[in-house]
Amino acid sequence: MSFDWNLLSVSFITVFLSELGDKSQIAAIALGGSSSSPKAVFLGTAGALVLASFLGVLLGEGTAQILPAQIVKGIAAIGFALMAIRLLWPDDAIQD
Repeated sequence: MSFDWNLLSVSFITVFLSELGDKSQIAAIALGGSSSSPKAVFLGTAGALVLASFLGVLLGEGTAQILPAQIVKGIAAIGFALMAIRLLWPDDAIQD
């Protein structure tokens, strides 16, 4: 059994780029700037990201056991498309 270095690099790049400028990074910047212990902020935020990623992988693996991979990818694509549409929709049109 060999390790898939290509999948590792694609996963790293995908998550790294998607987290840049994210709410969690902004929270880490705010906590790090106002804290007397930036090491504790780093360990706390890194641990939270690792846990969230772990739960996501477990959920994805469990879902893949039940549904075909193509359906899981389709659901993810639809979810991202809905989030994109929501971000483009004006806020005042939703408040009615």
